[in-house]
Amino acid sequence: MQIAPQRAISRFYSVDVNLAPLFCCRKINSVAKQALRDTRETSVQPNQRRKVLVTGGAGYIGSHCCKALYDAGYQPICYDNLTTGHADFVKWGPLVVGDVAESAKLDDVFKSHAIVAVVHFAAFSSVDESVTNPHKYYRNNLAGTLSLLEAMRAAGCLNLVFSSTGAVYGSADSKPISESFPCAPINPYGASKYMIERILSDYRAAYGLNSFCLRYFNACGADLSGLIGERHEPETHLIPRALMAIQGKLKALEIYGSDYNTPDGTAIRDYIHVVDLAAAHVLALAKLLKGHGGGSLNLGTGTGFSVGQILNAIRATTGKQVPQISRARRAGDPSILIADPAQAKAVLNFVSRHSSLETIVGSAWAWHQATRQDNL
Repeated sequence: MQIAPQRAISRFYSVDVNLAPLFCCRKINSVAKQALRDTRETSVQPNQRRKVLVTGGAGYIGSHCCKALYDAGYQPICYDNLTTGHADFVKWGPLVVGDVAESAKLDDVFKSHAIVAVVHFAAFSSVDESVTNPHKYYRNNLAGTLSLLEAMRAAGCLNLVFSSTGAVYGSADSKPISESFPCAPINPYGASKYMIERILSDYRAAYGLNSFCLRYFNACGADLSGLIGERHEPETHLIPRALMAIQGKLKALEIYGSDYNTPDGTAIRDYIHVVDLAAAHVLALAKLLKGHGGGSLNLGTGTGFSVGQILNAIRATTGKQVPQISRARRAGDPSILIADPAQAKAVLNFVSRHSSLETIVGSAWAWHQATRQDNL
């Protein structure tokens, strides 16, 4: 299926993506140089850094968060079992190889380090797999979080930033979703995250364990300095798979669903740059350390792009057509998910600064060109 270029399809969707090339190397290079300068200018001494345990810190979003934490003056302690994470992504602090289900190992980590807070990413996150193997998701995501919470309580660590998801809302309409929208997840992945949010609410009331649940939508892009990026084994996300198809590492990009109730028939999502997500986690952490009780917040841009629009943007950036094959819809995939980010702005003063399609696709393309990774 070839998707034709198109212009704006709704107030809440993207503007024109039938553009001249969206991104140039000079722009990404200038941003990268500034990012490197910012990193070098971090002058907090090691013994002055407050230590933050980052579960799943060797993964895609977790590693970007570790970098953001370090740049903000914290010392991230990466805790990851490396089943999907990458040891070479751990660059800003020590790596402890362990699983969140390993209570004794967690206890040792809290005893060995003066942990002031936890940022919790460790979870399985494939919607499709969660439908076919829900036990894996409830056992790892739900039971693993309970194990972590018990270790935190035993250590007296009562601040948690939790990586949640827009999938807690289930199917939604075309309007951006606020936090007051009813949570009705339609797949086990989203259900596992929503159950954890409910648990955290109860733990806040009963034990004084404060937490922010950050419900973000489609994470994408790569570190602007090029140090880390998106690497999954196997890769399942739209933008990296499209770039892999361009590079010849996939025969074609499979597009799941061209008959949704959307203007071009493909699913619409709110795409937010991983660097923006990482920044929001740092803001949430700072709020908790100042005594805020936390809550649930959306992280997004408030603008949705269809799969077709993303592919047009990739073509504009790379100058290449993405080879593609149309497939049936995947079970559990809603037609539209767009965040209303107003509450995150009000509570955290969070604004997405790097989530234009130019930066998202440009940084991802720069990462893929530099690494020439062979993961399928």
